[in-house]
Amino acid sequence: MDSQEAMEGRTNWKRFAVAVGVPTVVAGGLVVALAQGALAASFTVSGQDFHLTASHLHGDGFVQYSGADITKTGAKAVAVSGIQSATINDLCQSVVGDTPLGKFTLRIEAGKTADHKQVSATDLLIGMSDLSGDATFTSINIGQDASTLNQAGANAHGAVGGFGQGASSVDIDNLKQTATSTSAGTFSLQGMHLALLGGDHDCFNG
Repeated sequence: MDSQEAMEGRTNWKRFAVAVGVPTVVAGGLVVALAQGALAASFTVSGQDFHLTASHLHGDGFVQYSGADITKTGAKAVAVSGIQSATINDLCQSVVGDTPLGKFTLRIEAGKTADHKQVSATDLLIGMSDLSGDATFTSINIGQDASTLNQAGANAHGAVGGFGQGASSVDIDNLKQTATSTSAGTFSLQGMHLALLGGDHDCFNG
């Protein structure tokens, strides 16, 4: 994560920093990049958890294994999910932080089903600490050596001897996820709306 901080007044934008591809840029650059359509993307929030909800996620090529996210305060154990190709309906992603001006929420919404929109991603990797929803897996293999996972591509696998699972596809309804990082080869958000809101407007709260 780039150490440079973009300041507006006394608001600490470091809390809301969003890395997009290489080199890293802060949240303001995300608006421009995503408005142009698909892009290489990697989202992190200085090791702080962020929340994501969706009415439906479909993924072709799914793996899951244990891993770690490296932050400024050290390594954090996470479950890593990899999806080779994903579509998402009614995406909401939020991070809530305290600033000298009070509590603020950075919230991104996209892929509204009512507007016939979808979010799509390729080579998706998510480091998470919690996931819930109604899931259906096709051709799942549970207990596979994490180093041999190949359902989501050559780069989505864990350490030798680690516990892993893979499936040809996954469908999750009513998805709720707590994550520390997300990366993708491409990440296209149709109908995207990004807002910085005063107060707590977490996606988990609706």
